[in-house]
Amino acid sequence: MPARRATSMTLDAALLDEAKALGVNISRAAEQGVAAALKAARAEAWKRENAQAIAERAAWIERHGLPLAGLRKF
Repeated sequence: MPARRATSMTLDAALLDEAKALGVNISRAAEQGVAAALKAARAEAWKRENAQAIAERAAWIERHGLPLAGLRKF
């Protein structure tokens, strides 16, 4: 298991109350939420960083067609 570090955060009171009432592990839920947010942020960063290469590849395909398209059976 990765090293853990304590932190402090502010949450919506109603959400916190309901989570506690339902036995939700707040720390784990927060960790999962941060992990999901990081995954989305990394994906967006990758798209921004690679946008030019993706556009260039799409333009090449537009001009020349798909490589090996003649070998496709469908």
